[in-house]
Amino acid sequence: MDKPYIELSYWQVGLAALLILVNGGISLMLRLDIERRLLVAGFRTVAQLLLVGLVLQWVFRVGRWYIILGLLAAMTVVAGVSAVRRVHVRYPGIWLSSLISIWASSWLMGALAVFVIVPVEPWYSPQYAIPLLGMILGNTLSGISLGLDRLGGELGGSRPQVEALLALGATRWEAARGPLQQAVRTGMIPIINSMMVAGVVSLPGMMTGQLLAGVDPIEAVKYQIIIMFLIASGTALGTVGVVLLSYKRLFNDDHQFLYQLVREHP
Repeated sequence: MDKPYIELSYWQVGLAALLILVNGGISLMLRLDIERRLLVAGFRTVAQLLLVGLVLQWVFRVGRWYIILGLLAAMTVVAGVSAVRRVHVRYPGIWLSSLISIWASSWLMGALAVFVIVPVEPWYSPQYAIPLLGMILGNTLSGISLGLDRLGGELGGSRPQVEALLALGATRWEAARGPLQQAVRTGMIPIINSMMVAGVVSLPGMMTGQLLAGVDPIEAVKYQIIIMFLIASGTALGTVGVVLLSYKRLFNDDHQFLYQLVREHP
């Protein structure tokens, strides 16, 4: 028989939060000068998660489809903006490219999940729609961010070769193909690494949560397999999408590299 779920008290949560002092002590001993950032990150983690918990508690209670869609849309916008904020090389239109890519890829995978793979009744059930899309968004965000950053670095570092190829008559695709491939490859590496060690080195988040809630291990594994492949496909589509949109903005129809649009961001 499954053991009952253990409900945590706030003092237990607070005790775990105090572990951030270990990080602070390491920073002080090694003079890393990140104590302030650690403190801010700790407070933000607690505040953000408590706020999300209160919002989700209300959303689950109300259960209106338009409220759930609004929350999912807000999560998507935040993910698209966060992806660009991690990028050091930017260009005009990068924010829109990120939003379009993460919205299209994540919502496509989310729709596939709740309408086909795990047919949910109703389809907007917050118990499924919110966590499924949230996990897809989080990983797609990382892929898009890494892909954008690598694309900027690759195009900046190989500018002479790209312009030489264009001068010799190569099309914009032929000249930019190498950097584009590297950017997509970089964006997909984290999810590939996660899939390689899933269940061997680490238990993924969704599976761990279900096990703690008392779900049968095999059932937890089934859900984790589904979400891993949804995340992998969402990351691939999102990364390819943002890289191609960026390529269209940085190379014009006359097969010219618009390097002047690229700007370093501190």
